[in-house]
Amino acid sequence: MNRRSTVTLTALLIAGGVLTGSSVPALAGGTATTHPRPDRPDDTRRTQQQVTRDWVQLWNGDYALAEHLIAPDVRVRAALLDGGDGSAVHGPAGMVDLIGQIRGAFPDLRFTVEVGPIIDGSHVVVRWVADGTYGGGFPGATAAPGTTVRFTGTDTLRTRHGLITDYWLNADTLLLTTQLGVEAV
Repeated sequence: MNRRSTVTLTALLIAGGVLTGSSVPALAGGTATTHPRPDRPDDTRRTQQQVTRDWVQLWNGDYALAEHLIAPDVRVRAALLDGGDGSAVHGPAGMVDLIGQIRGAFPDLRFTVEVGPIIDGSHVVVRWVADGTYGGGFPGATAAPGTTVRFTGTDTLRTRHGLITDYWLNADTLLLTTQLGVEAV
């Protein structure tokens, strides 16, 4: 197996939850392990790293980044807490609305990258951790406002010309809803 296949397989295993954290020694410490390829100059790689930094900052509440980060025709694929599949999210404003809804229940929510970015051409994968304080208003929650929460997830992004065109979200919502005391239906 060549290096590119190994990196791609590793990214898929991480995105699928098979490998995490220290079980991937080459990825520990948050550094990408891909190497420049002849068909991908180093400046493209730096662009992907900047996209990743801006993506995390957007989720941390810097909504001004959305216009310069999210493509107008972005496609979101996610099992959202409201039962939606992400297809109703349109453009930068839709992404800001989605993030704002989530942050509404957790005003101090802070995302940090635990693994990645893993960069493979136009794709970026990061495993993140979110920490925050429940502010109230989450449907079905029995936890008191002020309850601290911590949950994880993996984002896979596809970019074109420095804009995010596709977003796949895999978040541990069971862990989050358990911390909030939401009863399973």
